[in-house]
Amino acid sequence: MSRKSLDQTLAFIQDVDRARTHEDVCRALLAPARRFGFEHILAGTIPRPGASRLQQVGHVVLAEWPDEWVRRYFSHGYLYRDPAIRRVNANASPFFWSELEAECAQDAAARRVMDEAGEFDLKCGFTVPLVTVEGDVAGFSLAGPHGEASPEARGMLTLLATYALARSLQLRRVDEEEPYLRPSLSPREQETLQWAAEGLTDLEIGARMKITDHGVDRHLRAARRKLGTRNRTHAVAEAIRLGLVR
Repeated sequence: MSRKSLDQTLAFIQDVDRARTHEDVCRALLAPARRFGFEHILAGTIPRPGASRLQQVGHVVLAEWPDEWVRRYFSHGYLYRDPAIRRVNANASPFFWSELEAECAQDAAARRVMDEAGEFDLKCGFTVPLVTVEGDVAGFSLAGPHGEASPEARGMLTLLATYALARSLQLRRVDEEEPYLRPSLSPREQETLQWAAEGLTDLEIGARMKITDHGVDRHLRAARRKLGTRNRTHAVAEAIRLGLVR
């Protein structure tokens, strides 16, 4: 490893150590990940087969993923058809999505998941399977419209993903052990998140709540800020985990 790479790695570790929210972790990870062409993050523990849509979303730990794709993914039950998730459950070795061609060639549903992900610029990806101290299987994926698949990228991205997930799970445990730190959402913010958790769009939520889609966006932005999350998907996952959405 060159001196420059070492310095960049140490800077990343320091940034993650200083992170106080999941949003901080995402921000720290995206800077080095973009050097390899990756722009999106999705990480979480893998739910058991038969988990409901809400339970599946509640397993998300970090999310910087297109919200529309997330809605489609969980609404259509793609979690159990996703060849990347199958590989995570079966093999502990990190892999680039280009290595999933054999699975996709043998399974039309798996091919459909990957093709539809590509519609959202999730064409190239890298996934790191991990096991938590509690024994749960977790997957950490980085993706983008293109990405480097060199041995150097494999090693560096594995290090980044492992460290970022460890810090995210640590922050989650702090939230669970110190309930007085949990954010207080207004009734409207909580209701908006509840409908978002059901997979409704802003227009559909607005119709249910009798407010404009701009009003929905305002409530969601306030909820994201209070929950320390970067986007709708992660805000919903945190709200489910904290029992604010059921």
